[in-house]
This record gives sequence, structure tokens and C-alpha cells, in this order.
Amino acid sequence: MQSPLRTRAWIDVRAPALRRNFRRVAEAMGPDPWVLPMVKADAYGLGAPEVVRVLRAEGPAGWGVATVEEGVALRQGGASEPIVVFTPALPADFERVAAHDLEVAVSDPRLLDRLSAVGRACGRPVGVHLEVDTGMGRAGVRPEQLDALAGALRPLRESDGLRWVGLFTHLHSADEAGGPGVGAQLEGLRSAARALEPPPSVRVHAANSAGAFRLGAEAGGARPGIFLYGGRVGPDQPEPEAVVAVRARVVRVVDAAPGATLGYGATHRADGPERWATLAIGYGDGLPRVLGNRGEALIAGRRVPIIGRVSMDVTVVNISGVPGVEAGNAATLVGRDGGEELLLDEVAEAAGTISYEILTGLAPRLPRIWTEAE
Repeated sequence: MQSPLRTRAWIDVRAPALRRNFRRVAEAMGPDPWVLPMVKADAYGLGAPEVVRVLRAEGPAGWGVATVEEGVALRQGGASEPIVVFTPALPADFERVAAHDLEVAVSDPRLLDRLSAVGRACGRPVGVHLEVDTGMGRAGVRPEQLDALAGALRPLRESDGLRWVGLFTHLHSADEAGGPGVGAQLEGLRSAARALEPPPSVRVHAANSAGAFRLGAEAGGARPGIFLYGGRVGPDQPEPEAVVAVRARVVRVVDAAPGATLGYGATHRADGPERWATLAIGYGDGLPRVLGNRGEALIAGRRVPIIGRVSMDVTVVNISGVPGVEAGNAATLVGRDGGEELLLDEVAEAAGTISYEILTGLAPRLPRIWTEAE
């Protein structure tokens, strides 16, 4: 009997693979690794509470999120480890930051006095990670501004409302072959550290997933994301284990006559006799619409083409030549079926996007089913 969660379409998530991907990042960072998994965007669509549960025993340095709301949700869900909000927080959010013991990335030192006052009023110093912009351009203090801002940075050292926890930067091209600019960015962060002379307790961290393998312990600390969840991090980088499989049931099988048309716009016309299978998944579930007439699925361990436009709730594949397919069979849109596999990055490439967008685009109506099975 099928699980009720697996009756239409669903996502299988392999906990052992997630843990092993974390361990590979930790090993790359040397004998005393500082690894803070990024669990923003609901852990890249897989479910932040479950990721926290699965990775907690691996000894992470804490959890990285993008918004104050994400941090509050983790804290209310029982996460006791440090939680760092990496998108610059608005002053209107400072009280919630302090109340829920969140750490924040700061790009504008002029906000430190306000943040310090909130920390004192709450009776709990707010942890601060000062961001240095070494080329990403979207946040952080430029290295050439640091000397001029020395006065504005004084609260980091002297205020009882703040704790200076980290100094960091974002790498912009570590996932490209050779990691162009990585060395210069790392030197920019080191230069900032020399100028600011943070206390020994301040953690300097620079590595994303790709940076962890490219720089190792040189990066100080790592904030891995996509590699943990099974996405590639560069053509010259290690391959992650697949964590996610996206599956859907066949809900209809039909023999199509020559000339039969399919889907909105009738963009597929049968050249000859064909057999079509309708899958219970569509762009309303996060399957990219652009995969119509260009993507693939796996059925009975064989690749079959997606034909016609992807609809909101269903997608059709051509199963001509694949015997025995019937309603109730499972099809795989990402993942392995028998000896065939549709890699996450392969699907992303077919859709003209990146693995991050495929994962974060998977809709809430797809149940995430965690398994310890290998």
C-alpha cells in the first residue's frame, strides 16, 4: 500500500547523503573546521527544521539564514546553536534580533550604535559579523573605507550591547574553473583584518561551498550551501552526493494516433503512433515550464522525453517503446531510477538555470519525505 504522501508527487530526501556532503566540506576545512551550514530559503527548499535535525550531530558552528523571520522560526523550533542572519537587517528588526538571540551581518557601521542600544535594553549583547565587500558589491564595507570608519567601528570593541563575533566576505567566482579572483578577495579580507585588528575570538570566514574546497583552512571558516544539498560547485571541484529525488505518479496512459496534438498551444504533434503517460506534476509544483519539449523523466529505469508544454498540475511524457507502464507507476524528474539518473544540475541546465533555483522553486504542495535509506 502506497504512503499517502507518495500518492501524487513528492520529494525524497536522503539524510545520509546530506550528512556525508557536510563531512566532506568539514574535511576540506582542515583539522579544526568551522562550518556553518546555510539553511536559508527553508534549507534550499528541503525543510530547514529537518536539515537542522539531521546535521546537528555533525557539530556545525551554527546555522546561516537570510532573513530575521527565518532565524526566529529556527529559534522557536528549538535550535539552540548560533543563528546568523546574512542579509542586512533593518533597524525595525533589531528588537527581534536581540529578543531571539540572533547574530547579524552588518554592512553599515553607522547602525552599530542603534544595534548596541537594543542589545543593552534587552539585556543580551547582539552578536555581529562585520561584512567586507571584496568584489561581490551587494553588501559590506569596502576595504578602502575601513580606516576612515575606525571611529564608527568603536562600538564593536567597547559596547556591552554588542559581541563582535565574525569578520567575513562573500566569494563571487569560486565555482568557476580556477576560481578567478578568489585569491584577491581573500587577500582583501586579510587586509581588512590587519586594519581592524579584531580580537582572537572573532572568526574570520570567507568560504562558500566552492571556496571550502578551493581554499580549505585558508578561508578561516565555511558557510556551505548548495553542495550540502547535492548541487555541483564547479567543473574542477568534487562531486556531491545526490540528496534529492523528485517523483510523480503516472495518472493516465493513452495510445495517441498519428497527428494527435498535445497540450496548450498544441506544441507537440505525434509523428506516428505514440504512447503517452500523464504525470501528476507541473509548474505549480515547481517543475520548470521551460522543460516542455526539452526535458526528460525516468520511467522503469529509462529516459523518456517530456512532450508538449508543462501544465500547472500535469506533465506528459512519450513512453513509446517502454513496455508495461501503467497508472500508479512512479516517474522520476530529478534523481535515480535503476541504472539511470537525472542529476540536479542536468535538469537545471536543461531548464536554462542553476541548481539553486530548481531546489528553491519546488512548491510546498510536494511533501518532503526524509529517509535514512542508502
